[in-house]
Amino acid sequence: MQPAIYVEDLWKRYVLLHSRPRRIKDAVLRRLLGRHSSREEFWALRGVSFEVAAGEAIGIIGPNGSGKSTVLGVLSRLLRPTKGVVQVQGRVGALLEASAGFHPDLTGIENVQMIASLMGLSRKETLARLPAIMEFAGAREFMDAAVRTYSTGMFARLAFSTVVHLEPDVLLLDEILAVGDEEFHEQCYRRLAQMRERGCAIVFVSHIVEQIRRVCQRVIWLESGRIVATGPTEEIISRYTGA
Repeated sequence: MQPAIYVEDLWKRYVLLHSRPRRIKDAVLRRLLGRHSSREEFWALRGVSFEVAAGEAIGIIGPNGSGKSTVLGVLSRLLRPTKGVVQVQGRVGALLEASAGFHPDLTGIENVQMIASLMGLSRKETLARLPAIMEFAGAREFMDAAVRTYSTGMFARLAFSTVVHLEPDVLLLDEILAVGDEEFHEQCYRRLAQMRERGCAIVFVSHIVEQIRRVCQRVIWLESGRIVATGPTEEIISRYTGA
């Protein structure tokens, strides 16, 4: 059976420019004098390979700068890989930094409609899901207000509720459970379990290992863009934390 996510030998490079001219005049003078900005290559990912089956949840752990969010960026197609093979099957829902791609000046309803449209849902399908989205988020009375007026917790609840109720085949989560109260977290855990049962593949990035334990069956440990270890959740977390 074909995996929901297939990644083989993934590399991602960024080119950093040092001493970049800030004005057109400076750029022209540099060119005339034969001076150039120094360039530095930074490899955020180095030969990363893994698969995720339908109905499986995997966690990605590692220190800051290890490449965790870059993996999600590539899977969500926000970033283009420098080389390697990346295949993602079906509709993708992404909650990256708790934003879900929301526009701050649009209302809650307008943002839901925008995200649903980007995920390929019709207006009729979106309207059918709207009551459940509002109820889960507890945001019914705020849906006609611009989301920039929302509290951090309300914003996170609506973002999560929107993406999960649009029923993606693949769900990408980046530190989404770092905000909100415990009741909201429990709602999220229950919903994620339901999504796995219906076959949704989940990739979850978090610095909080207890959250990884609650959601994921398998873990990938990244350091400096490379996979250090991958395996069952308890095994890899114990090695990572030194417990």
